[in-house]
Amino acid sequence: MSSPITTDAWLAFEDGWLAPYAMPSRASRGRKHPETDHPFRSLYQRDRERVVHCTAFRRMTGKTQVLVASVNDHHRTRLTHTLEVTQLARTVARRLRLNEDLAEAIALAHDIGHPPFGHAGEDALDECLKPHGGFDHNLFGLRRVDELEERYPQFPGLNLSFEVREAFVQHCGRTDAAECAEFRDSGGPLLEAQIADVVDSIAYDTHDTDDALGLGFITMDELCRVEFWTRAAERVHAHTPGLSDGPLRVAVVRELLAWQVTDLLEETANRIASANVRSVEDVRNANTPLVGFTPNVRCLKAGLERFLHQRVYKHHRVLRMTANGKRILQTLFAEYVRSPALLPEKHLRRWTGADAIIGPPPPGWVTAARTRLDGLERVVGDYLAGMTDRFAQLEYRRLFLPSIEL
Repeated sequence: MSSPITTDAWLAFEDGWLAPYAMPSRASRGRKHPETDHPFRSLYQRDRERVVHCTAFRRMTGKTQVLVASVNDHHRTRLTHTLEVTQLARTVARRLRLNEDLAEAIALAHDIGHPPFGHAGEDALDECLKPHGGFDHNLFGLRRVDELEERYPQFPGLNLSFEVREAFVQHCGRTDAAECAEFRDSGGPLLEAQIADVVDSIAYDTHDTDDALGLGFITMDELCRVEFWTRAAERVHAHTPGLSDGPLRVAVVRELLAWQVTDLLEETANRIASANVRSVEDVRNANTPLVGFTPNVRCLKAGLERFLHQRVYKHHRVLRMTANGKRILQTLFAEYVRSPALLPEKHLRRWTGADAIIGPPPPGWVTAARTRLDGLERVVGDYLAGMTDRFAQLEYRRLFLPSIEL
């Protein structure tokens, strides 16, 4: 009987298996708070599992992807979308001999900072926090894993590796933010991070189409005007003739996924070879993205995305749901700022800087920790961003519609 694999044995396996431009675990810049190596789990394996076990990850099951999470049990939530992105990221990373554990950890964490009610929720919090630096779900995700998660007595947050943490910053549009300073000299994104970013678009393009069909927002006849869909349907009819209705829909969605993944693998391998990429340093120094699609598939995807924006994301039911979510968050924000005693105690501690308090802080209590960055508005924004759709709705009813029986 062979002995269980050790961390050293796994690192030796990586040395022999990974491509020269993959990110090996032993080359990581490590963690902010030093920790002893685990006897049989590598750095990125531990990152992956820390994300899966954290509170923010579980809450994604109650957060909107495109439609409010309570519409039915079949369409995607933020969590199921994340799991689908993770599966695609791992498949692509393995085929290219990249670090699967790192790609998976980044994919699992990529949406952990999304607020309730999808992009409408992010817009609402960005407007509320405009005088205080605004809101970006990527930067909130970084703050979530660096500070707000309470899992370990030795350090705040999850203490993830540098490479997983930098992926939050590389995907945000506010690289001048203070949170980004630590990562400005690291160069371009690793291939594992680029993969997680690109397969995100594969997942939401394909599965938003699938969900919209399932909910009756669009029809198969309407999709026949979308070239990407019709060409995928032709492929399905060629290898499995006779399908119609539900079975055809499932088969075409699967064909769309397979087509995009195959194209991504081939084009990425060609870009790596053409750019003569031979090391992680070459990846960091590349002037253009190394992970991507051929021009043909990019054009087909753009056509599908235009259709989704016109027929799904602007559908009256989606607009009504998002408008309601935006109003709920903005109203709650104003009420919590006006009456901070409504906040949970641990959030009040962040505001006042006190180590332990019961109830609201005394009038006029201001400490050195109560700064513009971590003032009451920022604490309220963090509290709202962590809510699920359902909890935000319940809080709104509790505060403003007390006569309604929940």
